[in-house]
Amino acid sequence: MDSSSGARPVYTMGIAAELLDLPPATLRLYERKGLVSPARTDGGTRRYSEDDIDRMRRIADLQTDGVNLTGVGKVMNLQDENAELRASLDRNRLG
Repeated sequence: MDSSSGARPVYTMGIAAELLDLPPATLRLYERKGLVSPARTDGGTRRYSEDDIDRMRRIADLQTDGVNLTGVGKVMNLQDENAELRASLDRNRLG
């Protein structure tokens, strides 16, 4: 796991749902569709990080714009790949 504070899984499902103003069932759907992968406690309780919250906010925004979950997955994958490529370019420029 990333050591940045944004990657630290601290929010329960109830808190995450409240922060996002979404029902918990929607968060479970996002997980089932592979759009988000929350950490789990030893007892199996989901724990969401600030990065997860940001990701789910982007997912919800795309849905509000009319993108279905299959399309959301594709958009999110492209955004993730783009971010990785940009980070790689930045590292190469500095190194």
